[in-house]
Amino acid sequence: MAHPKFVHLHNHTEYSLLDGACRISDIVKAAKDSGTPAVAITDHGNVFGALEFYQEAKKQDVKAIIGCELYVAPSSRFDKIPKEKPYHLVVLAKNETGYKNLIELVSMAYIEGFYYKPRADKELLSKHSEGLIALSACIQGEVASCIIADKKKEAKQVACELRDIFGPENFYIELQYHSLADEKKAVPQLAKLAKELNIPLVATNDCHYLGKDDAVSHEVLLAIQTGKTINDPDRFKFGSEEFYFRSAEEMQTLFSEYPEAISNSLEVNEKCQFEFEADKVLIPDYETPDGTDADTYLKKLTHEGLSNHYDVITPNLKKGFNTRLIWSKKPASLHFSFSQGISLALPKANPYLLVPGEDQPLVVLSPIQLA
Repeated sequence: MAHPKFVHLHNHTEYSLLDGACRISDIVKAAKDSGTPAVAITDHGNVFGALEFYQEAKKQDVKAIIGCELYVAPSSRFDKIPKEKPYHLVVLAKNETGYKNLIELVSMAYIEGFYYKPRADKELLSKHSEGLIALSACIQGEVASCIIADKKKEAKQVACELRDIFGPENFYIELQYHSLADEKKAVPQLAKLAKELNIPLVATNDCHYLGKDDAVSHEVLLAIQTGKTINDPDRFKFGSEEFYFRSAEEMQTLFSEYPEAISNSLEVNEKCQFEFEADKVLIPDYETPDGTDADTYLKKLTHEGLSNHYDVITPNLKKGFNTRLIWSKKPASLHFSFSQGISLALPKANPYLLVPGEDQPLVVLSPIQLA
């Protein structure tokens, strides 16, 4: 493979609902056909497509970069202020810690910050920034928005704040050109600000569809999203037909004044090394209340359960008990039994620890007290 020239770090798949028109298999193929070593997924406010994207990329021998274009509340995620639009911020997982923090950010944005859209805030970002790379996003990012509004002092403050949250090596000022007037105003000033603050630049294209010819189909998608018809002159639409998967050569030409912004896309790719362990069975360790090991505690509970639930312990019952106990004492089964027992017990008024049997669906082992 020839030396890669550029990596797309800002892409929206069908999981950017009624907004992204890039099917996962198609965008991965586009990356492979262009000779790029990697491609990112950064859907709006979610990571619903992350595993599917990763598996498809693996199948096509392309590296998957898992990320999200977060919505960030201007104040607090708990504030629900009408007409207050959230800013955009792109985050990419560098490693497993970063992916877990990405999941936490997205989850809390839905659970605690949902108001029309799932919103994080700077408090959440500060708590869950480890292992993440942040890009300042499109003209709806806070830094670019401040510049467009001629609030240069505020733009500098926000850029410094994000740099401090993610660390100087993990925050990039993002440059985009889609033939929009606001971008023409913002890009030179963003580049100047980045130089002043010693923050690296990175170029992206806000890919919402694969080819330039797909722009019309994307407009239909947006019309459906906003409940308009394609003939409505007041319907929401993008300001150009440039939101497609540009070639590396196009990106180099577009950002010829800022070659480091192109090469830094490769740098970001090198920093992102997260891989799913989809074939790994993840069973939580069970911590016993009395501090003994799980094996000993299970034996204690089952003996108590037999005595509590049977007046006479027959040889057949004891044999069945020992058989099930041996099965349950297998390392994975042991912790699974406890975790399943507790979750099954939750709805019951008088909870019991339930362990799967070999020839019976469940075996009642012992009452347990849940806080």
